[in-house]
Amino acid sequence: MTSQQPAWFTAGYPHIWTPYSQMKIALPPLAVARTEGVRIYLDDGRELIDGIASWWTACHGYNHPHIRAAVTRQLEVMPHVMFGGLTHEPALALAARLTEMLPGDLSRVFFSDSGSVSVEVAMKMALQFWLNKGERGRTQFLAFKGGYHGDTLGAMAVCDPGEGMHSLFTGLLPPQPMLELPTDADSIATLDRFLDQHAGELAGILVEPLIQGAGGMIFHDAEILRRLRAAADAHGLILIFDEIFTGFGRTGTMFACEAAGIVPDIITLSKALTGGTLALAATVASGKIFDGFWSDDPDHALMHGPTYMANPLACAAANASLDLFQSEPRLQQIATIADGLADGLSPLRNARNVKDLRVMGAVGVVQLKRLEDPKALQRACVEAGIWVRPFRDIVYLTPSFTIGADDLGQLTATLVKVLAA
Repeated sequence: MTSQQPAWFTAGYPHIWTPYSQMKIALPPLAVARTEGVRIYLDDGRELIDGIASWWTACHGYNHPHIRAAVTRQLEVMPHVMFGGLTHEPALALAARLTEMLPGDLSRVFFSDSGSVSVEVAMKMALQFWLNKGERGRTQFLAFKGGYHGDTLGAMAVCDPGEGMHSLFTGLLPPQPMLELPTDADSIATLDRFLDQHAGELAGILVEPLIQGAGGMIFHDAEILRRLRAAADAHGLILIFDEIFTGFGRTGTMFACEAAGIVPDIITLSKALTGGTLALAATVASGKIFDGFWSDDPDHALMHGPTYMANPLACAAANASLDLFQSEPRLQQIATIADGLADGLSPLRNARNVKDLRVMGAVGVVQLKRLEDPKALQRACVEAGIWVRPFRDIVYLTPSFTIGADDLGQLTATLVKVLAA
């Protein structure tokens, strides 16, 4: 077996299993020595401008001194304590701040340690909301083609089975209804017909607002979200917004739901929550959802509790991250990045192999007609001093909000050079 493994694997990485890659043919992972600002410094002395902020998490740049100091202070007094039967100030403060920042009556925060788990918790909340009312027939969620909600089993079931990365599992997961987003007369009519016939079987509607991320970086406008809110209200359904990617400024407003002027019943948050420092996620429910669990019956309790739920170190990092959103001009920086992405990537609009070019907030997407050799593209980018991670036919930039004009220009200029070749 060892003789069949690539040399890099047996030489330096005989024990790790890397994500989203066939390790027999994958490029060797680049060994990182440290990170600072928008840069990744490799063991071999090279430095890369990070074009994707470590899967969109490092929104303030790496190793921000304010977040680092907050985590250091917390480490000295309490790195962790269980959240079952106990609580602590970092979690209480963070929950209060999140509910103050979020629109409407999103007022109850359930902490977990990953975005995928926060979606699982949201789905579980919705299912049990109806169970607590004695309705056992509401077992499904309406999701949308092009969507991605995580890699755990429940979240996989509401990802696009054809276009997403979980197509291998089609037929093995609990089947969930999946429609096109209601973007035109035909898809709106399809949604209405489906809900008229099947609303009583649904626990809720689940969508990534404004941008469907890992399913293809697919953009849609705010009017679609208003249609979904109206449809959920008309049929008495729970509306869940997965803002793991879009939350905390990425699309141009603090939360994507704000662009539509609506409030979901449940929202999931992660990624940029701690500024890319520690793992943390939050599922935030409205008072109506929480009231569905408020009972003298112990069976009506939400029976879920991740071991590292509300980890104090992670909560301290998140509180420090929220400080930065309040004290530094993040939304203004995002608007500047949007202009820089649109301008810097514009030479690709008519390039031979480019199918579409789109920008929203601090997200720039180049969709290719074909991406025949993603490994060669990634090697070329590394050689030019930038870090991106293309997938399928998508090359995208989601830089830290603190990136300077010169570094952003190098990111876009490199993509133009590599993709226009």
